[in-house]
Order: sequence, then structure tokens, then C-alpha cells
Amino acid sequence: MDEEYDVIVLGTGLKECILSGLLSVDGLKVLHMDRNDYYGGESTSLNLVQLWKRLKGNDKPTENLGSSKEYNVDMVPKFMMANGALVRVLIHTGVTKYLNFKAVDGSFVYNKGKIYKVPATDVEALKSTLMGLFEKRRARKLFIYVQDYEENDPKSHEGLDLNKVTTKELFAKYGLEDNTVDFIGHALALHRDDSYLNDPAIDTVKRMKLYAESLARFQGGSPYIYPLYGLGELPQGFARLSAVYGGTYMLNKPECKVEFDANGKAYGVTSESETAKCKKVVCDPSYLPDKVKKVGRVARAICIMSHPIPNTNDSHSVQIILPQKQLGRKSDMYVFCCSYTHNVAPRGKYIAFVSTEAETDQPEVELKPGINLLGSVDETFFDIYDIYDPVNKHDEDNCFISTSYDATTHFESTVQDVLSMYSRITGKELDLTVDLSAASATAEDA
Repeated sequence: MDEEYDVIVLGTGLKECILSGLLSVDGLKVLHMDRNDYYGGESTSLNLVQLWKRLKGNDKPTENLGSSKEYNVDMVPKFMMANGALVRVLIHTGVTKYLNFKAVDGSFVYNKGKIYKVPATDVEALKSTLMGLFEKRRARKLFIYVQDYEENDPKSHEGLDLNKVTTKELFAKYGLEDNTVDFIGHALALHRDDSYLNDPAIDTVKRMKLYAESLARFQGGSPYIYPLYGLGELPQGFARLSAVYGGTYMLNKPECKVEFDANGKAYGVTSESETAKCKKVVCDPSYLPDKVKKVGRVARAICIMSHPIPNTNDSHSVQIILPQKQLGRKSDMYVFCCSYTHNVAPRGKYIAFVSTEAETDQPEVELKPGINLLGSVDETFFDIYDIYDPVNKHDEDNCFISTSYDATTHFESTVQDVLSMYSRITGKELDLTVDLSAASATAEDA
């Protein structure tokens, strides 16, 4: 292998595939390698036999669950915000033409032991059973303020500088109760803990606007969309894109070893005694374990059911967020459910995931509040995995390492990592101003 590549990407996880697609479109010469013989890395999708083998240790699923090949079970299940950054990246790159999406039926929040639909607009606030009459009016005023807020139009700011005013102060101005703050912060703005309350309010207002605008896209019950046949389709879509722009793919390459020169800079990757040279290496944490640190763990349960989750209006696909405060925890818990309507399970079957950042060594006990919402379950799998963050300095070693996937059931944090890696690799921001209607064609059956 005498030629030199601009970038060698190791691992075909979703983040790595998006980056190889974006860098190939930019005209960089990309070589993409994976030690596995399948796409997706940690974020792959498995059929029932593969899932059984991975989490139960044998490959003999019980017959009542139906045909193994009709299952596409995501190992990192996440929905996409209809107007969110990932959809913008898909449109920007044209990957939408390889995928079909369907809207997700419902978005719910757990409050005082019950599940409620998440109200996202002034109209929904007035209808919501989550709040009492007076609180509805207060929440409605905040929603109207957020809907009318335009960063470039000071008249819409009502005298507040949201870059200085904290989120806590903004909520206090509208006199919102703690429960209301809880669902707005966690189920609408999708913050993962309460530290955002002391940050400038502009971020939360933008997140609330994104949620409301995404909700308006398909007039459905939620702001989320999800690809037919599961997320395993995404890495492959970006891999196709990379190939169209000249990217080279090599799967099943054992022992991909990053080579460093005397100054500690990466200059290539060796596999099967051949070294491919490059200027930069992009990879997931598993390829450079001595350049990452463990920052936490995700605990999750995967449950196969024969019915929708109770109290969700019979939704075939749904997200439920259980805010930390409601559970007396340090971090939120997430329930993600999809079904045969997204072609990820045999007819009549539903797959629910309950995930959270692990605070103990007992996922069975820790995930109980989420599992209790599911009703009767045909089969349950438990799993715990570690989360890693890079600790290297990319300007010293030419290595760009993604963070592990968190417990959230939406893509907002994942895409932020990809976009910031893109900026570090290329030295420029990715322009995501796109015509969002380009993606709606794929969701007309939603």
C-alpha cells in the first residue's frame, strides 16, 4: 500500500461512518477499515439469533418470538429529531435517498408515577393534564415567548439578554413550578441533568424551538423520526456515500494497529503486515484504548413484547423520558419503543429499551422504574457497557477519537460529537443550512 491517505477511519460505528462520508464529500482521500465483518461497530443492529448469542450466551431463541431474521435490534437505539442536526447532515450529504423514515408516534414524560404526553406548544400546554389550570397558563406564556423568540430581532426578546440570563431565571420570570421545569428541561429541551439551569437560557430556548418545529413537521404525536429496518441502515448509507466519492472500504481487517513516529504522531495503520499511510486517524475508543478514559457506564434492558406500552395511546413507536428528580437519581432514564411498523420485529411484536447511566452494578434493580411501565414482557435481556471519552491532544498525535454512545434515546448529543470532530479534523464548521423539505418526501407514509 504505497499511496497516502488524508484520513484513515477505524471502526464503522455510526459516528465514524458519518465522518467518512462528510470527509469524502469534502474531497479528502479516505480509507475506512473495521476489524468486524459487519457495519455499525457498537451501534450495529442484530437479528434475534445474534442478540441471543451476544446477551444470553447461546443461539437458540425461544420459538414464541417469531422469525429471527425479521428482527433488527439496535444496539444503540436512538430517534432523530425531525429538524435536528442529524437530519440536516443526511440532507446535506444526500444520504436521505438511501433511507426511508417513518414518524415516531409519541413522546411522553414520566411524572409522579404516571406517563403524560409532552406538551410542546402553547396550544398543547392548555390541553395537557400534566399541569393544573393556573400552571397551564404560565407555561403557555413561556411557550409563546419561545415560539416568538428570534435571535436577530431584539423586539422579540422582551428586554431579556438570553446570553446572560440563566435558564433558572427565565423559568422564574414565568413562575413555573418544579414539575413543569422538570419536563421542559428534560423531555423537551432534552438536558440530561439539572446543571443547565445555571447556564445561559439561550441554549434551552433553542432546544425548545427545535422540539416544537420538529413536532410541526409531520403533524404527528412526536418530533422524532426513525428509519425503516432500524439504525443499521444509517452507517451503510454513509458508507455508500463515501464510496461514491472515492472512499475505500475494508471490513474484516484484524489487528488494525495505529503506527506512531518518534514524536508520537500517527502516520498510518498496519493490518495483516501491510501499513497504509495517512495524515490523520479517526476512530472509536476501542482502537486506541490508551488514549481514552472511562467516564461512566450505560445500563440497559432490551424487552420483547406482544403489545404497545400501556398508557401511550397504543403507540407503535414511542419515547418516554423519566427525569432524574422523579426517580431520585443523578441521571435521567429513557424508554425507547419501536415495533413491526418500522420493520424491526415480526408482525405484532414490539421492542422496548430501557437505558440509563448506571449508578450501581445491578441493572435489573436500577432499571425497574422504566421496566415497570412496559406491562407484560415476553423476553428481557440485560446489558451494561462502559462509556469512554478521549483524553489525547489531537494536534500532538493526529488522532481524532469519538466518545462512546450515551444512554439518551435521541441523536442530539451524538451529532454534536460528530460536528465538533469534523471541525477539529478539517478546521472548518459544517454548514447545515439546508432545505428541510428534502427529507419529508421519505416520510409521507408517516
